[in-house]
Amino acid sequence: MSYFVYMLLCADGSYYLGSTPDVEKRLTIHQSGKGAIYTRSHKPVKVVYREELLDKSSALKREIALKKLTHHQKLLLYK
Repeated sequence: MSYFVYMLLCADGSYYLGSTPDVEKRLTIHQSGKGAIYTRSHKPVKVVYREELLDKSSALKREIALKKLTHHQKLLLYK
């Protein structure tokens, strides 16, 4: 089963990174206020980046690596 790492652009200009097998379903959960604590107070606007990986383990490792990027580096991922 493939997994995705995704990045959301939030209304305040911040980014949220996560991993899931279904990005669109996860976005809906975040937007409904039932997702991560961060996205409850930083409303997600849209998915700006997604990367498909082979499995959950790979996705989690990639998520950790992407979280270490600066705000500017994250911006460059999708611009």
